[in-house]
Amino acid sequence: MGIQFSTWPRLMKRQTACAYVDMSAAEFEREIAAGRLPMPVDMGRGPRWSREEIDRFIERLTGEADVTTANDWRAQTKLYGNG
Repeated sequence: MGIQFSTWPRLMKRQTACAYVDMSAAEFEREIAAGRLPMPVDMGRGPRWSREEIDRFIERLTGEADVTTANDWRAQTKLYGNG
């Protein structure tokens, strides 16, 4: 089922990142917009998602990490927040 790697790449294209979190592209985008998954970085021919950053976001969601949430710019925009 889907893409399988013995070791996931450090930076992933959208399709790989979606497979990593077991979501469709639409679900993945909704989670980014909601601030529950990280924004990508530009590298190569398009956006890439950091595996470690995805893991940190998921750890915060599941309570596995005891990290306070920093101010997130998305909260101030109409597209991603209440702005």
